[in-house]
Amino acid sequence: MKEYVILVNPTDQPVGRMEKMEAHEKGILHRAFSVFLFNDKGQTLLQQRASSKYHSPLLWTNTCCSHQRDGESNGQAASRRLQEELGIELAADRFNDVFSFVYRAEFDNGLTEHELDHVLVGSLNTYSGGWNPDEVASVRWVTLEEIKNEMDAHPEHFTVWFRIIFNEYANRIAQ
Repeated sequence: MKEYVILVNPTDQPVGRMEKMEAHEKGILHRAFSVFLFNDKGQTLLQQRASSKYHSPLLWTNTCCSHQRDGESNGQAASRRLQEELGIELAADRFNDVFSFVYRAEFDNGLTEHELDHVLVGSLNTYSGGWNPDEVASVRWVTLEEIKNEMDAHPEHFTVWFRIIFNEYANRIAQ
């Protein structure tokens, strides 16, 4: 089944739809979301992308990220993808839509991410595994300070969008 993304203008107004791979091949601006789940200890759950991902394989990133579908709220999209990627059931109303930003990143494989990314924050205190191995290679709980230290030493271990979110907006995602 083909996946479609919602094409948007810089103010997040929908301007059409396009097959996901075509949008990434052409570098067309489209809507996306990035989820950060925090526990009561102030740690966030990171995922390492599966080795089979078409870009950024085995890089560490935020808890979950993907694209909204037609008619889906940001919270509904986050709830759906958390279930699909990590087996986590969290209701759509359990997320705070903290901010959004536009980024563009070109990859060695010829694809381009050009996204208006909505950053969503939620709470989760325990996770016992059960992720989809086609999506996720590993997970870990870390503090924002631990992420900063590791990112300073090895930024190449993290996805482009996660580095942008963390470096520019870390104070806005901290709970």
